Amino acid sequence: MGKLATSSMQGACALLLLFDTATATAQSRAEKRSRAALARELHDSIGRVLKAAVQDRAFPGAYVLVGDSRGILAEHGDGHLDWTKSPRPDRHTLWDLASLTKIVGTTTALAQLVERGAVDLDSPVQRYVPDWTGPGKESVTVRHLLTHTSGSPSFKAYDEQTHNADSLAMLLFTTPLEQAPGAKMTYSDIGAFMMGVVAERVSGKRLDAYLDENLFRPLKMRETRFNPPRSTWKRVAPTEIDERRGGLVRGKVHDERAYYLGGVATHAGLFGSAHDLSRFATMLLRNGALDGRRVLEAATIVRFTAYADSTFSNRALGWQKPERPDMRYRTSSAWAGRFMSSRAFGHTGFTGTSIAVDPELDLYIILLSNRVNPTRNNPKISEVRARLADAVVSAVRHKRGPTLNAELP
Repeated sequence: MGKLATSSMQGACALLLLFDTATATAQSRAEKRSRAALARELHDSIGRVLKAAVQDRAFPGAYVLVGDSRGILAEHGDGHLDWTKSPRPDRHTLWDLASLTKIVGTTTALAQLVERGAVDLDSPVQRYVPDWTGPGKESVTVRHLLTHTSGSPSFKAYDEQTHNADSLAMLLFTTPLEQAPGAKMTYSDIGAFMMGVVAERVSGKRLDAYLDENLFRPLKMRETRFNPPRSTWKRVAPTEIDERRGGLVRGKVHDERAYYLGGVATHAGLFGSAHDLSRFATMLLRNGALDGRRVLEAATIVRFTAYADSTFSNRALGWQKPERPDMRYRTSSAWAGRFMSSRAFGHTGFTGTSIAVDPELDLYIILLSNRVNPTRNNPKISEVRARLADAVVSAVRHKRGPTLNAELP
């Protein structure tokens, strides 16, 4: 009798196991079908946005890659690298990332140094750079630099005064403050330059060497670097026609100050691909780790991507946040569109690049273009960014269902 009961129990357990396995398999298949349907809708939506933008001459070409913490959802390119006969962009096209250098590079470096206890956000910059002196500078903290509230001016056209790298760096370093620290938010390349000086002084390494060791190699971002070698220029999207630099700028950083600093700067200078930026964004959505390599702690990402003061400005630490109507100071966050959550963070680059990450939606959007080709006097990129963000988030809302919709603002 005991053996019969045992046998019956074993049979029941086996049936339950088979049922659970079948249920899990069915759920997995349903999830794959849902993800595939979302990927198709995203691909079509991205394609429509890019095709319209190229036809409107917002840029000669662009590449978009959308993903989540599980990987790439959809990607699409349109146009060509130049207005003349040239290749179509793909995920390995190299783009001048412009001010994405500030967040992919400089902000990440500082976040790691803060995490390691080497930098205190609320310590004066002079603690790490004692020779950075001048009226009011003793009150500037590292936090002020990261939130663009240091009192530094937006930028100075020092490239019109000198083309000598050392002289240009000294002019940036000695630029006086224009207002008291914390009084106003002014998006500042000069403040970003000083972020990099702090990172370099504390780490004892130039920014390119630090990032290669602590970010690019661990994440296998093999296509991201300053000063791409000439052998790669055929897949670099050219930027502006600059007669002072011999015509169409290709393979050299577009930003004039970064160019005369030798191409390695802390506010601009990085070149990268959609492939590499997708690895960076995936790492952020996976709480700081990818493929077994940890780059940041989850708490550090939360700390650096939260509003510094949502009534004051739409800045986080280094990163930008969606705008709110009651903010005293804000810069356009077209990269977020209308539907990203308050947890979203992102940044743009002057050349036509942007990255948007929304942990609440488990979503990232990468847009890479060369909207400054042939001239920077082309403001259409903001509208493209907003249309792209809205199209992507709308598709995600549609396919992921009412639970996600309820989470959106």
